[in-house]
Amino acid sequence: MAQPGKASWQEAKSSTRAAETASREPTPENYTMMEAFEWYVPPDQKHWQRLRKAIPGLKATGIDNLWIPPGCKGSSQNGNGYDIYDLYDLGEFDQKGGVSTKWGTKADLIQLFESANDAGVGIYWDAVLNQKAGADRTERCDVVEVDPNDRTRAITDPYPIDGWLAFDFPGRGDRYSTQKYHWYHFTGTDYNNANGKTAIYRILGDGKDWSKFVDKEKGNYDYLMFADVDYTHPEVEADVKAWSVWLCNQVPITGIRFDAIKHFSEEFLKSLVEHLDTQVRPGWFLVGEFWKDSLDAMTTYIRNMQHKFSLFDAPLVYNFSSISNMPGADLTKVFEGTLVQCEPYNAVTLVMNHDTQPDQALAADINPFFKPLAYCLILLRAEGYPCIFYGDVYGIKGDRPSPPSCGGKVPDLCLARKLYAYGEQKDYFYHPQVIGWTRRGTWDRPFGLACVMSNVGPKQLWMEVGMEHSGEVWSDILGWEQSRVTINQDGWGCFLCPGETSVAVWVNERAEGRDKFGQL
Repeated sequence: MAQPGKASWQEAKSSTRAAETASREPTPENYTMMEAFEWYVPPDQKHWQRLRKAIPGLKATGIDNLWIPPGCKGSSQNGNGYDIYDLYDLGEFDQKGGVSTKWGTKADLIQLFESANDAGVGIYWDAVLNQKAGADRTERCDVVEVDPNDRTRAITDPYPIDGWLAFDFPGRGDRYSTQKYHWYHFTGTDYNNANGKTAIYRILGDGKDWSKFVDKEKGNYDYLMFADVDYTHPEVEADVKAWSVWLCNQVPITGIRFDAIKHFSEEFLKSLVEHLDTQVRPGWFLVGEFWKDSLDAMTTYIRNMQHKFSLFDAPLVYNFSSISNMPGADLTKVFEGTLVQCEPYNAVTLVMNHDTQPDQALAADINPFFKPLAYCLILLRAEGYPCIFYGDVYGIKGDRPSPPSCGGKVPDLCLARKLYAYGEQKDYFYHPQVIGWTRRGTWDRPFGLACVMSNVGPKQLWMEVGMEHSGEVWSDILGWEQSRVTINQDGWGCFLCPGETSVAVWVNERAEGRDKFGQL
């Protein structure tokens, strides 16, 4: 069944351990999330339809939850939604070039949710709350320019600008919300229409300043882009809270991915979550984009949010990138300094996403030969909640297109997680260039697996899978290693991996579901 929220996922992990140590309770199925888009998905307004058609196959491979792209109207039909214009337009009103968002109409979106619900797949909404873009007209306001590297330092005296700061929503009118946005609902902007100058402008007004509850990078990292929303203004707070309840009444989301959370008020976000808990229901899965290679900053945020939030494990992505591009790098250090190592229940592990894919602002170059290893490290281990990337499953479009990664094997690795990645985990991280681990299985998910990887050519590891597996014949579900291994009477086997930088995932040849591999 699909994961309804983070609370249930944590309960599932806890009950797995309890089942292994004290009871015969059923072992819950592992959950896997997919980011269901990449930056260069064609702007054909058919993506909701594509995802709807893909849901049965995704569910069969073990994808239980989809993180869909921002579904609110952007500043144009080509925008991915991070250029957000109107929270209350899900592809329903003729605004900013048409009715549809880049992804489709509201009717398409509702049908996607219906199909997902029928298949037992949850959907996480991508909430873009930090900024607004595509204003309908300019308004005059007083500002100071600030130092881009220290936003607490003004570098000009106050003066007036004409900023794109008036949002009238003429296509929607007062439907769903009567709130319009004006200069005093924002803390900053980046363009003066009076002279065409681009800068970071802090908007002045009674008591108006950058939020104090944001990351301290660049002195104060409240401002990111476009018109920066001011959550100290009571009208803004009331409108966005009302929108959150309205959204849940429009589509049955099971969780929320919050964009750019280090750039807007932590205190407001706490209040918003409490509002959802009381006005809709408790127990949401909540994950934030707090993209920073600082474990201390990430763990502090998790503590401040009372462990109700998960974060994407940015340090792990950077480890994958550096190790993959360094010949003979030390694989045993792959989890050093990562969120999944110190906060496994609050870590969403990943290999790539729309921000780190090639040609994007946070691009993290991961050698294609290393990606199968990276996906094994997030999908087949006990710690973390893995998120696979649409571009690695279906390929990437754009000016530099690329085919599905891992030789098209990401779905097989997801299926291996769904069927076999259960039970006690034993690590063999003893050699810098050859590592492995085993999962023993549980009483009701008994098959287990063994994974071995190397970045210096074909290697092998003796690893224990348990005496209960004695006499079984195991083979590589990926089909890259052609040999077979018979588990000895003590429950050990000598597991190989082929190739220069490669991995093998070993499972009993007679395990339930083996016939599904290579068919996805």
